This record gives sequence, structure tokens and C-alpha cells, in this order.
Amino acid sequence: MKYNEAKQYKKEALEKADESVLQNYHIVITPANTDDSTKYIEDFVKKPDSFTDESCKKYTSQDDYEVVSFKKDED
Repeated sequence: MKYNEAKQYKKEALEKADESVLQNYHIVITPANTDDSTKYIEDFVKKPDSFTDESCKKYTSQDDYEVVSFKKDED
């Protein structure tokens, strides 16, 4: 999906998610390309607070994104 569609999809996912999901999972926009997405997520988990939704654009030259969720690391 295009970036703006992914942003809207993420917004709706966050609104529908219950509190335990919000506390235990990251919900992020990533490039749809698997290699680009893997690199983005690897960098994201190192410093999640330094990333915004727009950060994913730096990891791909295509305007094709998806919204994914993955478990937060337990510190």
C-alpha cells in the first residue's frame, strides 16, 4: 500500500488495539520489500524512540509499505 494508506491503516490499528497489545507490541510502518523491512526492523529495535512513521521512507526507494506488529523486547 502507499505510505498515506499505511499511515491511516496504522492509525486505525492503534485505535482498535487493546491496552495489552499497545504495551507489549510495536506497531510500525515498514517497507513492503522483505529485505528493506528486515533492515528497518533491525535498526528500529536498537533505538525505537528515535524512529517516526516517516523513518521507513529512508529504507526503500519504492512507495510500497505495510503495517506490522512485533513483540517488544523485555528489558
